[in-house]
Amino acid sequence: MRRFGMVAAVGAGLMVLALAVARHPAGAASDGATVTGKVKFVGKAPANPAIDMGEEPKCKAKYTAGPTDPQVLAKAGMLANVFVYVKSGLAADAKFPAPSAPVEIDQSGCLYHPRVFGMMVGQGLAIKNSDGVLHNIKALGKKNRPFNISQPTNMVTQRPGFTVPEVMLPLECNVHGWMHAYVGVLPHPFFATTGEDGAFALKGLPAGTYTIEAWHEKYGLQTATVTVKAGETKTADLTFTAK
Repeated sequence: MRRFGMVAAVGAGLMVLALAVARHPAGAASDGATVTGKVKFVGKAPANPAIDMGEEPKCKAKYTAGPTDPQVLAKAGMLANVFVYVKSGLAADAKFPAPSAPVEIDQSGCLYHPRVFGMMVGQGLAIKNSDGVLHNIKALGKKNRPFNISQPTNMVTQRPGFTVPEVMLPLECNVHGWMHAYVGVLPHPFFATTGEDGAFALKGLPAGTYTIEAWHEKYGLQTATVTVKAGETKTADLTFTAK
């Protein structure tokens, strides 16, 4: 009876452990920390360059006002299209599987959407042409192998993505010289791109001390250091100043 009772107790304990693992599997960010913040902009934002789309009426027709190259999108003291990511602080042996779903970039109105984005090493890239005009997308990788593909009409091209980290990797169109986009390729999922409110959130971080870097195509880099405990949320604002 005593042995049976001990076996039953052990079995019950294993069942509780199994339920706990099911709710919080290994590698899940059940106790992950979060770094949030806003990317602020000080000064007067420059006017974005006008684009002459006279030879692309299909693209030009998508704009009620004259199209411009959106190099700087600053509103109410906040800066959009800033790529924010964990530059250092993660364990050297940390592994993060790439998502099975590809990241999509669209060519609409003869501009890239999104203009600034992130993806993981090994994640697929879906390149979409919504314009129905000839586009030629060129990846200017320095650490990754460059590619150059044509899309003559409405279509989606599936690419295998990139093999090593690279921040930032430029994309451009040989047909339309004003078309530019930038992708941050990382071995982990801790990155974000700011919208008009300048906000970002890096979720699911292990406890530790991190260097957070913010990249903007015109204003360069800003960094912050933040230490987080398990399950903690910290704020790390960054500021860019007009030149």
